[in-house]
Amino acid sequence: MAALVVAHRLMEAVEFLEASTVAGYWACRGELNPAPLLEHAWAMDKAVYLPVLAGDALQFAPYRPNAPLRRNRFQIPEPEVSPAEWLPPSALDLVLTPLVAFDLTGTRLGMGGGFYDRSFAFLRDPARSGHRPRLIGLAYEFQRVEVLIRQPWDIPLYAAVTEKTWRVFAESPG
Repeated sequence: MAALVVAHRLMEAVEFLEASTVAGYWACRGELNPAPLLEHAWAMDKAVYLPVLAGDALQFAPYRPNAPLRRNRFQIPEPEVSPAEWLPPSALDLVLTPLVAFDLTGTRLGMGGGFYDRSFAFLRDPARSGHRPRLIGLAYEFQRVEVLIRQPWDIPLYAAVTEKTWRVFAESPG
């Protein structure tokens, strides 16, 4: 199973080992399932978060095993917790990112809503000092394409992990 291969590949990476806060996602529409990696994060006492819709951007809610969930307007499950418990994207260490496709420069094509790009837009600022979350795309190898046209608002990935490879992108902002 590709999700287990990707989880094993990433759980040994320094980026995962050093992260205290890990954001995952609820896999839907054929996305690679991050659940095996999130279970490993819990076993390592890492704080695990899932995205929640906050207007046209994302915040991240704590997610624990068997936590109650509610469906957002796209019918994607989100943790049912108070907004006071949410973290802003800038507070995360590692963000496991769903995608439709990615290219060899780290450009990511999502489902088309722009939520990750808007939420992590602060990473486009090269002068921004301080903490910079690392966005790692979880994908199947067939989702790798040679070239995607990067738009000015696109936030590139730090890396992408598939069942076949681990790619770190030199020009990524994380």
